[in-house]
Order: sequence, then structure tokens, then C-alpha cells
Amino acid sequence: MKLHFDSNQEYQLNAIKSITDIFEGQPLNGGDFEYSIYPAGALHSENGFGNRLTLSEDQIWENVKTIQTANEIKNDKEALEGMNFSIEMETGTGKTYVYLRTIFELNKLYGFKKFVIVVPSVAIREGVLKNLQITQEHFQTLYDKVQVNPEVYDSKKVSNLRGFASGNAIQILVINIDSFAKDENIINKTTDKLTGKKPIEFIQSTNPIVIVDEPQNMETEIRKRAIDNLNPLCTLRYSATHTNLYNLMYSLNPVKAYDLGLVKQIEVDSVLSENDFNSAYIQVESVNRSGNSITAKIKIDVNFPDGVKRKTVTANGRKNDLFELSGRNDRYDGLKIYEIDFGSQQIELTNGVILGVGQSQGGMNDEVMKFMIRKTVEEHLRKEKQFRSKGIKVLSLFFIDKVKNYREYDINGNKAPGRFANWFEEIYQEEIVKPVFKDLIPNRVEDLHEGYFSQDNKGKVKDTGGETQADDDTYKLIMQDKERLLDINTPLRFIFSHSALREGWDNPNVFQICTLNETKSEIKKRQEIGRGLRLSVNQEGQRIFDRNINRLTVVANESYDEFAKALQKEIEQDCGVDFTGRIKDKGNKQKVNLRKGFEADPKFLQIWEKIKFHTKYSVNYDTLELIAFASKAVKEMPETKKPSIISNKNRVVITNEGVEGQLLSDSGKDDYAFPLEMPDMLGYIQSKTELTRSTILDIIKRSGRIAEVLTNPQLFMDKVVSTIKQILYELMIEGIKYEKIGGKVYEMKLFEDNDLEIYVDKFTHTVTDADKTIYENFIPLQSDVEGQFAKDCESSDNVEFYFKLPFWFKINTPIGPYNPDWAVVFKDEKKIYFVAETKGVGQELRGSEKMKIKCGKEHFKEFKDIIYKKVTTVSELIR
Repeated sequence: MKLHFDSNQEYQLNAIKSITDIFEGQPLNGGDFEYSIYPAGALHSENGFGNRLTLSEDQIWENVKTIQTANEIKNDKEALEGMNFSIEMETGTGKTYVYLRTIFELNKLYGFKKFVIVVPSVAIREGVLKNLQITQEHFQTLYDKVQVNPEVYDSKKVSNLRGFASGNAIQILVINIDSFAKDENIINKTTDKLTGKKPIEFIQSTNPIVIVDEPQNMETEIRKRAIDNLNPLCTLRYSATHTNLYNLMYSLNPVKAYDLGLVKQIEVDSVLSENDFNSAYIQVESVNRSGNSITAKIKIDVNFPDGVKRKTVTANGRKNDLFELSGRNDRYDGLKIYEIDFGSQQIELTNGVILGVGQSQGGMNDEVMKFMIRKTVEEHLRKEKQFRSKGIKVLSLFFIDKVKNYREYDINGNKAPGRFANWFEEIYQEEIVKPVFKDLIPNRVEDLHEGYFSQDNKGKVKDTGGETQADDDTYKLIMQDKERLLDINTPLRFIFSHSALREGWDNPNVFQICTLNETKSEIKKRQEIGRGLRLSVNQEGQRIFDRNINRLTVVANESYDEFAKALQKEIEQDCGVDFTGRIKDKGNKQKVNLRKGFEADPKFLQIWEKIKFHTKYSVNYDTLELIAFASKAVKEMPETKKPSIISNKNRVVITNEGVEGQLLSDSGKDDYAFPLEMPDMLGYIQSKTELTRSTILDIIKRSGRIAEVLTNPQLFMDKVVSTIKQILYELMIEGIKYEKIGGKVYEMKLFEDNDLEIYVDKFTHTVTDADKTIYENFIPLQSDVEGQFAKDCESSDNVEFYFKLPFWFKINTPIGPYNPDWAVVFKDEKKIYFVAETKGVGQELRGSEKMKIKCGKEHFKEFKDIIYKKVTTVSELIR
């Protein structure tokens, strides 16, 4: 299998542009420079190529403010926060793809060549290397086979850094922060292999653009100094969970990602033990210290007048009798807390049992975990059956905290299955023989599951923290197996891995995640679900965007409310956004049933037979009109300012409040000898707009602004390109024409092939009169306006038939596909057939929405008797 990448994802292009536009005005041929290093006492020099920035900090700051305004990012700063730029992208939305493509764009637009990708762990390093490998052909196609040399830093091969510095192609160095953060690292020591220089000097001399992956792991003073020591031209910081946001340029937070359908929906399948009060259940939730008092919050079974309930109570040195704390529950008779240890975060009971925070005893632990495995297997097999015909491989991921639970060794060192492996095989064998799953998977159960764990020097798996040398091969195996795991003919479907290795997992077809911990998981929810958020792919490696398919089921040993509350709290803390209602309770999922026989209903067919045809479009615009509008827009552009230099002199003042600066002098100069190299202006603008050189020249001459190309060539050209493209875009939509494509139609079987399962919410319309529509029970909607429209259609005597047009009913437009809202038939002496687009009163439409609605209007002009209208209510259709 070969994974395919979509080069036109709007949100990814916006993230890339939010960085490249920082350097707007930087000349294309000014982005690199040749240099020589003459070390003291040396008889020869080291030559190389590096990045060069010609823009002033003021120009960068103006660009930053413009980008932040366009991206609706609030900024109350008065100056640039250094050359650090943050990009916030939710896990699973293609963060690595975005920053790799940004490298190619920065080279194409400005000529920058030297890039260093700094990673915090082996797992992320392997993920970056895998992405470099699988995107190579994609980027070579997009960027005219530009030469690029990616490599990973190896302390045993420091001489390779000479090649990084001297190469005149795009150079990408991937390096772990721990390889250069300390003075004793090899990279920071002089070596004879590099004629007495420190290896890091070869990186520093190139003035690289540094990309920091997961920068929240690099906020210590040592690590921040280490990154600064690379002498970066700028530092680009990519993460879903930033600790500090320096010059935030683009934000795709969890709420936006979920709302736009860029990641899987989450559903929680809770597995809890209920009414099991037969043994002394104790779970330690926290150990706290306040002043001289140490307390422990523990969950126990408490007697109440209406029965026994599991409740959290607080214990301390005096209130330590569990019998009394439990309301004199006999199961705790004689059991007390002997010691509460804040340092070790644990309690010791008088019977000698020690429980740490998150640990518990009693409560059917084994039974709960067995049932979690069963629920995971059931869900897996259901999706396996559902997705098989669509060519989608289903994977399930189990995180465990003790490797021995999955794999053990006998006295001779031979592998033996642990209890989780045995439980899994027993449960799978019971499920697969059920009639509904019979013959679904032909493989032996032993071939369907495998564990990925680190090994000791004898080849035995072991528990690790995730950052040891022993983890290296495990991460490589996990990442290198990505395509093989996606192949439907590969038996492996159920994967067991150590919870410490969670960052290594990033497979798009993980549809189930189950955490089998004997103790309460300390993994953050966002990390836990992040392994399965990426949108799935089929056997051709094509991304699947169907929300009905992209659902991640989390099998949790806690209630849905607890899970949702914890996840919501994390996201609110991490991102400052409200996540209410966006996590789905699996129990509230309903199937949308199509009314039996609707496809033969004359009331349905009378409108479907009219609108079912595919169309193609052509665009036509008047060149003279384009020249007139575009020249006027160019004339009204903001002034093209000269490059400038400023000087600020500050006195360092040390006070009790900290170190401050007092401005002593402030000066500027905008007429210094800036070396202008005149580019091929018409050729550059032509490559961006695809207009003829004569048309471009006419536009610029009529604008009266042509002299500004001498002031700042690149900035002027970029502004002209942006202005012309906006006018061209508008004229294309104005002149669009549609025609039917022969007999090509939307096939009726698409209704059957796209079954819907939805989460019933406040927008869902419950059907009461199925004869008037194609739906039997529910109509999934997305707004109050749509909900009221559906109610009015159902209750109105004037409406004979109506239905929400399915998501796959799309009209092609120059700015992407358009899915209209409703098909409606009005009763009358002569039937009236409508296609309606519902929008709220006074609702402000985005420019792209307005243009798509214009395209919809032109499309339906080709259909006899069909009226297309944008309305808020049903009554507006016949006004």
C-alpha cells in the first residue's frame, strides 16, 4: 500500500501560508548566502551556504499583525516576541505534513535552504523520518523534483554536518533535543574529525530555520538555550498543546478540528462494575498536603438509608477507621489506615496492603478488564463487517501498564502468553463463531494479535518509561509497519503496547482504543485518544472523509460523564475553549432509517428525476473588464514601503521587580543602500495568476503604481498577485455556466450504500409523518434554522414532499464542492419544485459561501421546473 496525500486541504494550506506570509517582501534570490569559516590558526576555510533574512524586524512585525488579524487571533502585544512563531494544530490533522510542506514553500518563495527539525523523543523522531519517507514522491511532484537531502543526526557520524553546511540543496536535519542540550554532548565538543571545530558550529553558520515538534517538552531553561544556540533565523513551533504561545500565527484547536470533520468523532463505551459490594473496595484517588495536615481521598462503599453506594471520602490521621468512614459497612470492620505517605503518594492499611494513587483493591478488577476486552472485540468485528466492502482495514489498540500481563517467559526463556493474551484469544473465539461474524476473518487467532514492547539484551520484553535506548527499535518497528498494518491481507488487527509508548502510535485506522490498567491511568485523555484521531484510509491509501465511518470508540473503565468531564477540563485548560457536547455517548447513537419503498414513491421520483443529473461548468470573463477592475484595485492597495533599519538603545535596569529596559534613543533610516536585484516582474505575476504578460502589464500601468516595483520589488509583486487573484476569482464566479454531462446521474444505490448512524442532539428532527419524506425516524440537521424548516415542511399542508439532500449530492464549483440543503415539492394546480438553501435571518455569510450559492443558482438553471432559493423559512419559498 502507498499512502496518498491531498495537496488541497484548505486548513493545511492556511497553516502553511500563515508562516510563509511572515516573510512577505523577502526577495526570492535573497534567501541564501555563501560563507566561509576561518578558524583561528587554520590554513584553510570551510565553505557553505546559509539562510539570509533581508527584512527588518518592523516589517516582520507588520506581516505578523496582518496574518493574525486574518486568522482572527487576538494580539495585545506591542512588539514582536522574538523570532519564535507558534502554530497550534490538533492531533491527527497533519501537523508533520504541514511543517514539512512549509519547508518546500519557504524554499520556493524565498530561497531558504537550511532547516533543522528538533524533536523531544525517539518516538517523534521516528514519526518524522517516516513522514519524510512516505511524502517524498508527493513533494517531488508538487515542487518540480527540487533536490532535498534529509538526514537524522548521528553522534557517531558528526562529519555529516559538514555536508549539511556545504550543500546547496534543501537540507533537512532531524535531531533529538537531548543530543545537543548539554555541554558534554559530542556535538558541543571540538573534534579532529572537523579540523578542530565543534560539530554544532556547522549548523550555527547556516543560520537555519528551526522547526520544533512538540515544543511544550522543551520549555526548560537548558533546552531553550540549546535551541537558541543553533543560531536560528527563526524558530517555528508546532503542537496541539503548547505551554507558551510565542507569536501565535495559526490556531486549529480541538473544537475547530472536530467541527470541521478533520479528525474522528469520539464515542465512549464505559465499562463499570455496578452493585459489587461483596468485598472491601478501596481506591486511592489522591494524597494531599495542606499546611501540617496530610489527607487522602479514597473511594469506598458507604452505607446509606436506601442502600450501599460507592462514594469518595476524606481520611486523615484521626479519621482513619474505614468502618466508620463507610457508615459502619461490615466489610470494613477492623480495617484502618495505618499511614498516609504524601512523599510516596500512597496509603498503608493495617492489614499490610499498600495502595498508591490510582490503585485499588476489590471491585471485580479482572472481570472488568475481561469485559473491556470483549466490548473492544465486539466493536472491532462490527466495524470489520461494515467496512470490509469499502476496503478499510480495522485496527484495535490496547494500552497496558505491565508487559507481563500480555507476555511471560518460562524457566527456559521461551515465550508464553500472559493473562491478557489468553483472555483475548478465549473471547475472540467466542465472538467470531457467532452467526453474524461467521467467515468474516479467515486467519488463526494467534496471527491476529501482537505486542510491541521494548526488549532487554536477551531479547525479552520489559516495562520501560518510553525514552530509553531499548525503546528505539520498538518505535522503528511501530512506525515502519504502518503501511503493512493497513493492508487488509495482513492478519494483524489487535495490537497490545506499553502505555509508555503511546506517542509512537499514529496509525489512521485505529478505530478502538482500550486501556487495560490495573491502576487508574495517569495518561492524559488527549494523549490517550490522540493515537486514533487521524482520519482513516482505504486500500488505495486514499483518505476517507465520511463522518459515519470516522468514529473512534474508547473503551473506558469509567463512566461517560467522568471521561467527558476529564477530557473537557484538559482541553479548556490547554486551549481555553469550551468543548461541551462534542464528545458522544455511544449509548445515544441512533441509525437513520430510510423509509422502506421510498425509492419507488411517485412523490419522491417527481423531483428526484429532475435533479439527479451531474453537471460540469465553464467560466467566462471579459479581459477588458478584468483589467479595469484589477487596475482599480491595485491602485487602491496600501503603499509599498521601502525596507528600513531601526535602532533602539536601552539601558538595562535591575530592580526588585526584575530586569527592565529604559529607552535611551530611537532612530530609523529608510534610504540606506539596499542592493536591489530587479526580478522578472511580469513572469513572476504570470506564474501566480496564469494571465498573459500583456494583460498583467496593462493592469499595472493603468494602476499608476508601477514605479513602486523599484521601492521594494518582492513586496510589490506579492501584493499585486493577491489583489489580481481576488478580482479574477469574483469574475470567474460571475461568468460561470453549467451543462449536464450526458446521461451521468447520481445512482439510487448511493442511498443504500451510505447508511447513517448519528448522535441525537437538539438539532435532530424526529419524523412524525414519514409519508412526506424519505426518512423513517430521524433527519440529521446542523442548526436551529434547519430544524424549524423541517418541522414546517412536515406540518404545512402546502408541502407535498421534502427531504434533506444527502452529503454525497454535490455540485462542482471553482472553489470546491457545494452541497445544497433541501428538495421540496409544493402542492398546487401546477406542482412547484424547489431546491432550498436555508440560512438564518441576518446571518453573515463568508465570501466562499456566497460564491457557492451563486454557483448553485446557475447549476439549477439547467433543470426544468426547478426553482433554487436561499430562504430562512418555508413560507419564503413561494413569496
